[in-house]
Amino acid sequence: MHESEILIIGGGPAGASCAKELKRAGRDVLILDKADFPRSKLCAGWLSPGVFRMLKTKPQNYPGGLLKFRKLYFHFGKKQFGIPTKQFSIRRYEFDQWLVEESGTPVQKHNVRQIRKEQNSYIVDDLYTAQYIIGASGTSDPVYRTLFRPQKKRSPEAQIVAMEQEFIYDFPDDRCHLWFYDNGLAGYSWYVPKANGYINIGIGAKVSDLKNKGQTIQDHWQLFVKKLNDSDLISNYNFNPRGYQYYLRSRTQTTQTGHAYLIGDALGLATIDMGEGIAPAIASGLRAAQAILKNKPYKISGIHRLSFPGVLFPF
Repeated sequence: MHESEILIIGGGPAGASCAKELKRAGRDVLILDKADFPRSKLCAGWLSPGVFRMLKTKPQNYPGGLLKFRKLYFHFGKKQFGIPTKQFSIRRYEFDQWLVEESGTPVQKHNVRQIRKEQNSYIVDDLYTAQYIIGASGTSDPVYRTLFRPQKKRSPEAQIVAMEQEFIYDFPDDRCHLWFYDNGLAGYSWYVPKANGYINIGIGAKVSDLKNKGQTIQDHWQLFVKKLNDSDLISNYNFNPRGYQYYLRSRTQTTQTGHAYLIGDALGLATIDMGEGIAPAIASGLRAAQAILKNKPYKISGIHRLSFPGVLFPF
């Protein structure tokens, strides 16, 4: 059985940033992830300069593709507003690989099935054991499922469903566009150009509102694709989107039980206005690491609940 002091389940931004902080302090850390890195990850990929500050680096030091936006274009019906911002777009395929490499932490490919606690240790699939375990593998995280969900279920009102696709395309407009409340959607859709000819398009909404209106996210996806075609932003493309779900920040969240912690989307920290998750994920990973290092309770108060202002618009 592989023994380590701290086991992190998931090597995304939350897990990698947490691991880096712990490794810098000389702690024994292992990351488990069900995929090989670099791995595909759908995400609009918004980053503000504040993310790089949290990571104690600068945008110019990032080795992957980075596209800078000085404005975001918000659409409400026929009205359009160009809102000044300081923002970058990245591909998670590159960003996550960079973060996990920067962490200096060994990563093993393993799809966690079972977790149990025995005395002062956490046992994973009878293969790994650790004194601390950190859930960082998103909405379906096994640490949450096993050690937190029996006592604290997530709020259905905070559940978001999204569909998106990222692909190479000779896009005619290199600006970032966001459309709100189209066709009664309780959410928004996006068009995010990225470096090296990539584009990410997607749509997200609250699950509860869609159900109340008798709508599906697939219905709104078709309307969104029609909008892109009609506006000549993306024409005659054979789309093959993928869907996923995650949770917005809620008022009452259990962050820690014993030496088990939840960070990032495993905890449900996406901002309540824009559903942005990268910055809150990294912030929570760093806070969990500091809680372990200082032997103090892990708290998320102070992590931005809103993207506007704060995460995407850090003025």
